[in-house]
Amino acid sequence: MQRPSALKIDHDLRTRALVAARTVLKALRRLWGRDVMLYTGGVSFFALLAAFPALAITLGVYGLLLTPAQATAQAAAFAQILPGNAQAIFEGELQRLAHAPPQAISGQSIVALIIALYAAHRGIKALIAGLSFIHDEDAPQGFWGFNIMAFLILLAALTLMSVLSGVFLAVRLLASTLALHPMRGVHWFYSEWTWASIGLSLGLTLIYRYAMSTKPVAWRASIIGGVTAALLGLAASWGSAFYVKTFSHLGAMYGSIAAVVVMLVWLSWTVNALFFGAALATEIELMPDPRRPEMPPKGRRTS
Repeated sequence: MQRPSALKIDHDLRTRALVAARTVLKALRRLWGRDVMLYTGGVSFFALLAAFPALAITLGVYGLLLTPAQATAQAAAFAQILPGNAQAIFEGELQRLAHAPPQAISGQSIVALIIALYAAHRGIKALIAGLSFIHDEDAPQGFWGFNIMAFLILLAALTLMSVLSGVFLAVRLLASTLALHPMRGVHWFYSEWTWASIGLSLGLTLIYRYAMSTKPVAWRASIIGGVTAALLGLAASWGSAFYVKTFSHLGAMYGSIAAVVVMLVWLSWTVNALFFGAALATEIELMPDPRRPEMPPKGRRTS
């Protein structure tokens, strides 16, 4: 026979598992609302529009410190998280930019910066609108507040990407040139998947906390939602590649634009993962606080 303490632990574990399963189901129901797909499409479109200008800018930044071949290799490392067909597009564009004259790259970088900023700002606005919808925000930002919030998130995202890209570049350069003994063989530390996970988790946590509602979302809910969305987003990259290779022969249907279709599939899955993280954070925030059972749960939806 089990001891009473063991029975209590077993009961607590089952209760927590049941609560977690119910929370996930509620988050999925919140995600699968009929209007969420509109925000998913908007974010995916503007992300695709901003992707290639951002690639040109990234290569230009790397080119300030590295040779063209080294810059191309480092930029291509991050492309490994994309599905195979999408990788081919990025690698082809990287090769074109790497062999283009510096004057042409400078001129293209200015145009790329304008297009990337426009597309990224519009995409972030669509993202904020989708997050507010999922969170059932009853007091959304006004016109100026909404646009200023989107602009600040864009600046913060660019800063975070620049810092993490710089750290990732420094780590890989030190590993290849100095052959650091303490980290030799620790391949995960040099992996683009590791740094992408860190960047996405941190960025999404902050977005869920400060951009999803006019009042900051609880840290616990934001962190769980951010980490979950980051892991699901990276899993979507692998899943879309597996789907295209195994179940769908898009080349026969779409011909030369099959790679673009793959990118759109990957982006839509990734954005859905991001919105699921927001829905999960919202449902966690709605859970009653066991330390203060007399207080009503946070949030705006009670069903």
